[in-house]
Amino acid sequence: MDIFSFYMPTRLFFGNGAVKKLARARLPEGRGLIITGGTSTTRLGYVQKVADALAQAGHETLVYNKVQPNPTIEGVRECAALCRAEQISFVVGLGGGSSIDTAKAVAIMATNDGDWWDYIHGGSGGGKRMEKDGLPIVAIPTTAGTGTEADPFTVITNGEEKIGGGGEKCFPAISIVDPDFMMTVPPHLTAYQGFDAFFHAAEGYLATTANPMSEMFSLKAIELIDRSLPAAVADGSNADARADVALANTLAGFVETLSSCSGEHAIEHALSAYHPELPHGAGLIIISRAYWSRFCECAGDRLIAIARALGRKDADKPEDFLDALTELQQRCKVDDLRLSGYGVQPEEFEKIADNAVGTMGGLFRVDPRPLSREEIVGIIADSYR
Repeated sequence: MDIFSFYMPTRLFFGNGAVKKLARARLPEGRGLIITGGTSTTRLGYVQKVADALAQAGHETLVYNKVQPNPTIEGVRECAALCRAEQISFVVGLGGGSSIDTAKAVAIMATNDGDWWDYIHGGSGGGKRMEKDGLPIVAIPTTAGTGTEADPFTVITNGEEKIGGGGEKCFPAISIVDPDFMMTVPPHLTAYQGFDAFFHAAEGYLATTANPMSEMFSLKAIELIDRSLPAAVADGSNADARADVALANTLAGFVETLSSCSGEHAIEHALSAYHPELPHGAGLIIISRAYWSRFCECAGDRLIAIARALGRKDADKPEDFLDALTELQQRCKVDDLRLSGYGVQPEEFEKIADNAVGTMGGLFRVDPRPLSREEIVGIIADSYR
């Protein structure tokens, strides 16, 4: 058996009402900055619940509420400047992955010199090493998709580059996964986010970096998503289904930490870098069949195992996975999505493929076999209509 490592310094609280644990959380003295986006977390009372729990622990809080769905380097810079000016002691990422990823980047910028992009490896990033620990991070997801509460990574957009970054210093100190905060996500977003979690788990199982521990988390996450994502999409008030999908998402975050995403994520990041209106999970759904079909001959056993985790206990050929994937998409009513519906144009295919390789080419290196530039362009073309 090859050597593998497991490092997970995050204290995780999971379950309905878990946000109350913040009242006893060990955080440094001083003010916290709640980093969130839009109006829903405020309108639904989540910001106030977090602020109240921290107040019980003696912490005053400020709120930054300008995070965009695809968080930008400009937003990170603005929030980090506020963090330094107000002498913030810890940050709270409250919302979807965008808010938590912003909080991670801000926490590093608050204590390290330079700009977040200086610490990005890939594209135009500076490739520097983070010298100092960031501020403590509290991650409180209100969606079940990114798994960022259980991994040390971020995804930030800088112009036409949407690149994952991070490292050990970006692990949250505390993560609160409270399914009560996820009950109002609309059906289509529930599906998109759930498939993001699914592909984190499945790609981590497919990747050459998979190991016995990541495989355990992968298969359990896939099983939970197959069992409960369609139910959560059909009825957002189904508390048991919401909890299953939330747990699957966190387990898939462990997979990201232990293994890796693969080339599928690199392609989608390039797509949504050029077309921010394309939700990340929707993009993954759209390119999934074209991407996964490229590995039927070289990773058949892996695809069969995923098919069985998707409920096809008699699966015996890799094509069974493609059928199971299509069926899950049909059950979640997202099987008719296409790139042409989000403004992607055929003349962009090669540019998008080059962006994927140039910004996140490392993910292609963990695919079961190398994908040529022509194959990457072909995946995009096959997903167009």
